[in-house]
Parts: sequence; C-alpha cells; structure tokens
Amino acid sequence: MKNKCLVILAVSTLMLNIGCEKKTVENTASTSVSPSGTEVKMEGELPSKESIPALFDEMDFQQATQCYLWGLPIVAFAEWQQQHYKVFNASSNDLVLYNSYHDRLGILTANATTPYIMTFIDLAANGPTVIEMPAGHTAGGLADFWQREQAVIGEMGPDKGKGGKYILVPPTMKDFKPAGYFIVPCTTVNMFFGFRALDPDPKVTETLLKQVKIYPYDKRANPTPTKVISPPAGKNWYGIQPTGIKYWERLHAILQNEPVEDRDRFFMAWLRNLGIEKGKAFAPDERQKKILIAAADKGQQMAMANSFNKRFADVKHWPDKKWDYVMIIKDPSQHADNYDEFFERTSYFYEAVTYSKAMITKIPNVGQAYLGSYYDNAGNWLDGSKNYTLNIPANPPAVNFWSITVYDSATRCLIDNPQQNADLSSRKDLVKNADGSIDLYFGPKAPAGKEKNWVQTLPGKHWFTYMRFYGPTAAYFDKSWKMDDIKEVK
Repeated sequence: MKNKCLVILAVSTLMLNIGCEKKTVENTASTSVSPSGTEVKMEGELPSKESIPALFDEMDFQQATQCYLWGLPIVAFAEWQQQHYKVFNASSNDLVLYNSYHDRLGILTANATTPYIMTFIDLAANGPTVIEMPAGHTAGGLADFWQREQAVIGEMGPDKGKGGKYILVPPTMKDFKPAGYFIVPCTTVNMFFGFRALDPDPKVTETLLKQVKIYPYDKRANPTPTKVISPPAGKNWYGIQPTGIKYWERLHAILQNEPVEDRDRFFMAWLRNLGIEKGKAFAPDERQKKILIAAADKGQQMAMANSFNKRFADVKHWPDKKWDYVMIIKDPSQHADNYDEFFERTSYFYEAVTYSKAMITKIPNVGQAYLGSYYDNAGNWLDGSKNYTLNIPANPPAVNFWSITVYDSATRCLIDNPQQNADLSSRKDLVKNADGSIDLYFGPKAPAGKEKNWVQTLPGKHWFTYMRFYGPTAAYFDKSWKMDDIKEVK
C-alpha cells in the first residue's frame, strides 16, 4: 500500500510539473520560419493573430505551385488550340500540316524528321464528330485534354491501316453509338487528333491528306470540306504553357468547359482560394495575383527539376549512362496501383505533348522508343556555348530509322538556330566511320569537315536532346547495343 501511494504521488507530481511546463510555454513568444522563408510569430503553441495572414499566403502559395504542376498537360493543349484557332485561323474541322522546320518551331519537343498533321476538335461546338481516315502507312491517335490517349488510329488502331470512320462522342452522350463507326467515348469536351504519314515520299502524304475528312455527325449528309492549313510563314508562335498570370488565365478558361473528375476535386478546391472557379470570372485581387505569379515561376522551376533531373526509379536505359527514358508514364490512363502518376505526368508534359502506347512499345520492330539526355558525361548541363560530340555505334537498333534532335531548354521546342536544323538522322547523308559508327557534333561552330554531322547550338542557352528509334529492335530492348554519353570537346 505504501508503494502504491508513492507511485500515485510520483505520477501526480509529474502531471503537475507537465502542467506547469505547458503553462510556461503558452506564455512564451517565439518565431518560426517556414522552408519558403515565411516568418511566423508564435504565442506559445499557437500562431499570433498578426501571423495568420502570412500563413494563409504561405498555404495558398504552396498549393498554387502544385496546381501549376497539375495543370501542365491541359494548359499546353489549351494554349496550342488557341494558336490553331486564333493565329492559324483553323477550325475544329480543319487539319494543320506541320511540314517545314519553321512550322514545327512552336511545338513542344517536336520530331524534326517527319511531318505532323494535327487538329483540335471542340465537341461543345460540333457535337459528335466524325473522322474519316483513309488507308495508308500512318500512325496517329486521339487524346483528351489531359493528354490521355483515347484511341489509336492507323496501322496500330482498329482500322489496321485500312482506313475507316471514327466518331468522337462527347462526355455527356455516353450511350450514343451509331452503327458503322469505330466509337470513341471522350472524357473531355475538347479533343486532340494527330497523325503522321510514315512513308518518306511527300506525294504520299499529300494524297493521304486530301482523303481525311472531319465533320459533325449531324452534317454527315453534306459535310463541309476539310481544309489543310499550314502555320503562317515567318510568324513566330508557341503552343507551349504560357508564363506568369497568363498561365492561370489559360487554365481558368479551359476549366470552364471541361468536366471535373473525382481525382481533381481537391485541386479545384485549392484553386478557389486563388480566384479560379468554374462558372465565375477570373478576377484575382492583388494578393491572389502576386501569389499566382510567384507560384507560376516557382512551379516552373520545380517542373524543370522534375523533368531534366528525373528522380524516378529505373529511369536510365543503361544504368551507367545519362540517357533517360522520356516515356515514364506507365499507361496512357496515368493510373498506377494505388495512385495516379502525378509526378510522372508532370515530368513528361512539361517538356513534351501527346502520349501513346505506341511510344512505350515492348514489342521489337514496331512503335517507337525515346531516350533523353540533359547532361554531358561529366554531369553538367548541356551548354550552347560549348562543343560536344556523340558517337553512334554501328547498326543502331531501328527498323525504320533513328533520329537525334536538339531542343532549347527554356522553350522545350526545336532549337531556333541560324542553321535552321535541329536533328541528325539515318535519313540524312551523314559521314560514317570505317567501323560503321557515326560521330555527331554539337556546338556554335562546325568542326572543319564535319558540317554534315553537326547541329548548331546557341551561346547563352542550354539544350537537351531526344534520341528516337522508330521500330526499335531486340538489340534496343536487351541493351546489347549501347550508346555513350555526350562528351564535351575541350
């Protein structure tokens, strides 16, 4: 009994001491600093009243940076769509042909080797929309505005390259299934359609283009002819995410038209605190505007780190080399076990547009494979003022062709150099070594006698590159063919 009393007394004394210590803490003012530098004056364990506004600013800023990352794919497509409509004067039912080097300068990480044919289709304006695809050697597909593949068209699609009629069904008309069409239930109101003619003969591309038709289903009896439009000559444009407050203006505008998915409801809640809400005009006050501009700047820096220095597992094709898999999203749905691929999606769609299963093929001799390099062999950013070389060993693992393309790190678009060339490929007349390998060169000036194997870079600008294999062979997948890193020439 005596021991029991002693225990009770000891516990009571301990609780009393804790209570005293707690009371002392409550009456002690202190200051804490957040990782982003916000100072918060504390009154005991509570923030002072005068610090509350700073905490809300901090909360809104942090959430805005994540909303920036979240919005990258839809903002890229929305901005590019506006270029089609406002700069090119193309409609939902027209095709835009990106054929020349200048045509493709405004596209995120475009291939400089083959022409693109693309359009953006507004189902709110059109209703159900028909795409008539002719037979031919083509690769293409449909994507929603979150850049999720909705259908493959062409040789790897249900038409098997023999042609056919596809119908795009708006999200509000899921039961609309007319006979005689390949049905494409769409998850967004705005849709992207693009394809490439894989035959190198430009006359074949021209013939194919004349046979593609796009028109509203309710105009099928007498459709308006589909026009083929080219970007305006000599006029610079960019179909990339804008910066600053314009990023949020574009995000607000496209969100007005698109359904909100369950996965995105928290982001929509965050955006409400920043003046972005469905059904309401975008009119941020000065506090919100300041936060949004700062968050777009910080968010872009995060996106650069997330894209150019990928921190994902098994991202290197060869573990001891600096060649990353560009396609790190495991499935076009962007779903993984127990989570959605937020950071993978952010990484890819900051630096690129469009995604397809054909781009992540595991079957030899079909589809494509993409590797990206952002560093030289010493681990330094690729610098436009320096000279580099890259050796391509003999017999690159590509059934169709391979190409390596240089991009401006700031725009993620083809490098706009005086040479007006950004790529070297097996379709060009490159000088080969005696062993069948090829030495490529990158720098402000061509090494003497190496002009054919050279891409001009720009001093004061960083760059990165994609290596593409069209029809990657078994030697790519089993890694028996191996490429070295890009090396600076001192």
